[in-house]
Formats: sequence, C-alpha cells, structure tokens
Amino acid sequence: MTEYDFTDRVERVSPSATLAISNKAAELEADGVDVVDLSVGEPDFDTPQNIKDAAEKALEAGETGYTPSSGIPGLKDAIADKLAADGLDQYGPENIMVTPGGKQALFELFQTLTQEGDEVVLLDPAWVSYEAMAKIAGADLERVDTAAHDFQLEPALDDLAETVSDETDLLVVNSPGNPHGAVYSDAALEGVRDLAVEHDFLVISDEIYKEITYDDVEVTSLGALDGMEDRTLTLNGFSKAYAMTGWRLGYFAAPESVVDQAGKVHGHSVSCATNFVQHAGIEALENTDEAVEEMCEAFEERRDFLVEEFESRGVEVSEPKGAFYMMLPVDDDDQAWCDAAISDAHVATVPGSAFGTPGYARISYANSKERLQEAIDRLEAEDLL
Repeated sequence: MTEYDFTDRVERVSPSATLAISNKAAELEADGVDVVDLSVGEPDFDTPQNIKDAAEKALEAGETGYTPSSGIPGLKDAIADKLAADGLDQYGPENIMVTPGGKQALFELFQTLTQEGDEVVLLDPAWVSYEAMAKIAGADLERVDTAAHDFQLEPALDDLAETVSDETDLLVVNSPGNPHGAVYSDAALEGVRDLAVEHDFLVISDEIYKEITYDDVEVTSLGALDGMEDRTLTLNGFSKAYAMTGWRLGYFAAPESVVDQAGKVHGHSVSCATNFVQHAGIEALENTDEAVEEMCEAFEERRDFLVEEFESRGVEVSEPKGAFYMMLPVDDDDQAWCDAAISDAHVATVPGSAFGTPGYARISYANSKERLQEAIDRLEAEDLL
C-alpha cells in the first residue's frame, strides 16, 4: 500500500472533538441506543418559515447560478445595515465577504492574515477550530485562561497584558462565547482595545452568538470602539440566531484591502455562497426579529432550568449570559468523564480540554427541557454528578 507524505500543516491539527462526540452519538443511535445529545452547537428549532419561503421564492425565480464572489448586492446591503445598527458604520458593502458558513469566513481570515511563525492569542476556553485554523496557517499559539475568573475577561486583563507583546499578530475574541456563554463587559473590550493599539495587533471579533443573550444583556461590538475601526475583523453568520446551520451562510466585515486579499482564497476555494440561500439571508436579517426573540426566550428558560437543577445537586455552574452552552465542572480527567457520560449514561458532552480548559464538560442546552431533565437524571444515576 502506498505511504503518503502528509503535510506538516495537516498533521499538526487534531480532529474536531465536537464532531468526534457527535459521530459517537450517531453510532450509538444507529445501534438503537437512546442518546441525549448535548454536544452539538445547533439550535433545535426549525428555520423560521418566512426564511424558507424566501428561499423557495428565489429557487422558483431561478436564483440557482453563480453569484458575485463576495455575495449578492442585496445581502451585502442588508449586512451593512445590520452592522451599522450595531455601531459598526465603518463597513459598507465593499467591506463585506459573504461565505458558505461562518467557519469559512474564519478560515479565510486566518489564511489571509497569519503565516508561519506569527503569534495568535486565544482566550481559553476557546472554540476548538480557532486553534486548528491558526495551526493550518502556520501560526504559533499563546493562550490566556479565563476559567479561574468565571470565564470573564475583565479580571483576566492583567494575564492578557502579560501575554501579548509587540510580537503578537492576532487575538481572537468571542463574545458571547463558545463554550462558556460569557459576555465580555465594555471595560474588558476597552482593555483589549488599549492592548491592541499599544502593541499594534489585529483582533478577530467572532460575533456569531451576538443575537442570543439573556437578562437584557447587550453586546458591544469590538469594532465600534474608538481605535478599533481598522484593526477589527468582524465575523458573524446565520446558523445560530436564525437556526440555519445546514444552510451554510456567514460573512466577515473588514477593511477593503483585507476583503480584496481574502477574495483570492475565497475565489479559488468556494467561489461563492449558494445563490438562493443568500436571498433567504436577506429575509432573515430584515424580517425575523420576532422569531429570534422567541428562540432566545426558550434558551433562557432552559438555562435557568439547568442552573437550578445543578445547584439543587450541589453543582455550582457559571451562569451564561449568551449563546446556548454551559461549562459543567467535572473530574480533572474530563475526557474520561465525558467517555463515561456517553458510554454509561448515554449523554453526549464535549470535554473542556478540547477548548483548552480541562476539568469541565461543555453541554449545549439547544434541546428540550424534557431531554435536559433526562440527561441530568441519567448522569446522576451513574454517579457523574
């Protein structure tokens, strides 16, 4: 059999831990096992009907061919309007790249802005693909732990200040965050701004969960702060807030020179996002606020339910203010705990070590209260709580 010489950029990356757990759950379910899957970052709601109707209308109108590589004008205009409403009025249509999913937008930014030996800083716990994409681009990683500060960045600013330097090229900020659901304060973001300006590095602001917040919490976009207009790359998409995970539609907004250079990666890889899906994206941005609010209310109710259930069992958890994830403190060997959870209790979770924070398991509450209760009961029955 032929032996292949795989590239260093591929071999330095581990498979996705979240997908590995999801695949394990699928295997068990194929064998007839009832698995409560709390591992996937996917809303359990159907895509709102008006969005599906818009896609169907676009299909019937023949919107099935290639589009301009960076996106159809109507969608880029709608995105620019949305960003302006968030205080990001520096972005016009020329500053926007529409991509097949937010993950593709992130990949293009890493490929465009980082290279061999560059320093990328992550705030742990951090979504698993940040590390992978930085490594594929050849970058070196530095990490700042926020777990000791209840996953908040503001108390960890001193640690961040000690980590970044004039050698830092890029920092990734995700608020509301995956896997912890924390929303960073304005003071924390202003601290990031001050460090970015002082040391002259760029920041990717991943705002994919920006529309999913609780307790009347408002999220500030990092790029709206004075001094961050040209050094912030703002990332967002449609998968989470609009329950459009399978539609694969995302975008980033950046200075025009970045969009132009990233367009090379985009054009030589995916060409463009799907035509009729982009038309559905316009409808999502312009006419779906009520449906988004209803989903957020359901997520908030589930969060409250979980916090209460865990606390009644003597398990203290950090209360998320956004997204739909919670970090559950477990054994030091979190991988073994998660293996037992799925093998013995048939509850799928993701080890915190996959996000750079051992001793925790990430659970997604994008599931019904009934299934969440079932998961808790199973974990308790197996002495895992």
